[in-house]
Amino acid sequence: MHYLCLGYYDPKAFEDLSESERKALGAECAPYDQEFRDSGRVVSLASLEHGTHVVLQPDDPQTSVTDGPFAESKELVGSFFIVEAEDLDAAVRIASLHPAARIRADLGFAIEVRPIEILGMRSSETGELELVQGSVPHEPDADG
Repeated sequence: MHYLCLGYYDPKAFEDLSESERKALGAECAPYDQEFRDSGRVVSLASLEHGTHVVLQPDDPQTSVTDGPFAESKELVGSFFIVEAEDLDAAVRIASLHPAARIRADLGFAIEVRPIEILGMRSSETGELELVQGSVPHEPDADG
């Protein structure tokens, strides 16, 4: 199974760091990052650019585009990663290796772990988005 992990941070607290404090933070994160990557279970890893985002919403008959974020919150998503794990407990163990789960609570660091179903992936051969075999978008059942 695959799990989407969202890395949160407090942008205000991060902006208040000096350049030398940011460099020190990078050095503090490095060994945790290495252990996390060495788990061999990380499928994808990305950092989101701070302050650059838009929100697309249906606005019949067109799509409206506004400056983001979609929800107002003290903490914002600053990164995401996808891990492959046998179950949620294993995904949590893998995600707990990430620096945002281990250090600097004062910066609002946190990780949210959610199971996902990958419906399509870009083919390295054709460059086309291809449906993953056996993946069919599903309708929610009566319980949601």
